[in-house]
Amino acid sequence: MVRPLVSVLATAALLSVSPLCRGALAAEPEVIDGIAAVVNNDVITYSEVRDVSAPSEKLLRDQYRGEELVTKIKEARAEALKDLIDRQLIVQAFKKEGYQIPDHYLDQRVQDIIRENFNGDRNTFIKTLQAQTFTLGEFRKLETEKMIVQAMRHKNVEVNTIVSPNKIQDYYRKHAADFTSKEQVKLRMIMISAGTSDRAGQKAMAEEILGKLVNGAEFDRMAQIYSEDSTRDLGGDWGWIDRGTLTAPLEKVAFSLRLGKVSNIVEVGGNYYILKVEGRRGGVTRSFAEVREEIEKKLTSEEAHAMQERWLASLRQKAYIKMY
Repeated sequence: MVRPLVSVLATAALLSVSPLCRGALAAEPEVIDGIAAVVNNDVITYSEVRDVSAPSEKLLRDQYRGEELVTKIKEARAEALKDLIDRQLIVQAFKKEGYQIPDHYLDQRVQDIIRENFNGDRNTFIKTLQAQTFTLGEFRKLETEKMIVQAMRHKNVEVNTIVSPNKIQDYYRKHAADFTSKEQVKLRMIMISAGTSDRAGQKAMAEEILGKLVNGAEFDRMAQIYSEDSTRDLGGDWGWIDRGTLTAPLEKVAFSLRLGKVSNIVEVGGNYYILKVEGRRGGVTRSFAEVREEIEKKLTSEEAHAMQERWLASLRQKAYIKMY
């Protein structure tokens, strides 16, 4: 019995390159053809593989040269062949299950392509096919296969992809950091080098500077006079600092210091530091309600991909596949 899969033809899921762009995407003409693979009783040719891999090959030729380019192109063609084998297995499964794409759905698909890509001009569409030595029949066959892939993917993958609410909540708990904005502090800092000859004197200087700051001296002015790091002329202004920018002892002080307060002297690597935090932002975690839909889409996509791989693996396992 022939069964139309009508309700599942709303969106496209393509495993092949449209013939309308294959001429423009092909990097260079290759006249050698032959059998690349046999899938049960169907043949996949080398020219079909090159048509699918053409867009990737064009990009690869812009990025690589020599032996590396040859290797990358081989990889691209191997991936294209894998996609074509999977597409053929899906088409065969579709036919084996007795499904059929109604002619009027295919007619509508062709009309949509003409309207969207050729401003509704059928003559221009036909001439484009002819210029690429592609017949309307071949074009319709490829579009039919694309619709089949879409229909079978929906039937075997999409309708069965369900992510439970508990899994979404569990993901949120385990990945809270992914939904937390970057914590930053706006920092000024004075650095006094301990030197090698008069460490006690340098520490006494740092203590004197701290005393002046406690008594109301302007931090930026003290930094301009005394600081020995690269921000001296800027009044010790380090701007907005992320976690992980400073050494651990300085970071601990900077991110725990209250806004507008001056730290005690911090000794790191033999040098003396005084810090002041002038601003604080970030470190806020978005609520579960805000990110629930985002998480669900991510997990649904991952589950659909895994389910599709299992489905295709089962088709491959039951098929006769020989690659040349």
